[in-house]
Amino acid sequence: MYIFRDYYNNQVKLSFDNHPFSDQPKHVWVICRYKDRWLLTKHKERGLEFPGGKVEEGETAKQAALREVKEETGGSVDNLHYVGQYFVSGKSENVIKNVYYAKIDKLVQQKSYFETEGPVLLESIPENIKYNQQFSFIMKDEVLKHCMDHIKNVY
Repeated sequence: MYIFRDYYNNQVKLSFDNHPFSDQPKHVWVICRYKDRWLLTKHKERGLEFPGGKVEEGETAKQAALREVKEETGGSVDNLHYVGQYFVSGKSENVIKNVYYAKIDKLVQQKSYFETEGPVLLESIPENIKYNQQFSFIMKDEVLKHCMDHIKNVY
């Protein structure tokens, strides 16, 4: 388990074990690959980030992950893998989020990408992303680094 502080100085616990904090997390985050590039979305307020969001009522976390990728990028998921789960001790609430790794088989242009401006493809994720204003705060803590290392070693 990794324990560190996020962009807003909240404590984060990240584990690659099978659902260590909750069997029914309320949030998902999906690290996506499409044709040897990283598939992100551009959130209208936060900037570039991997797709994700809240699990809706009656939906599993896996279903939410598939839906969020489709809504925010137009991506159709070919393979979805559970990577891990993290727990954020927030100032106003705690957040438990599943992280998935998805291989995308196709991108379909959509009229709406909900709260985002649609898909963004990158050859690589910048080394010093923490200081890059184009990227969302979600991309700027150790969750991304540890998950990317785990994905490289496992997938």
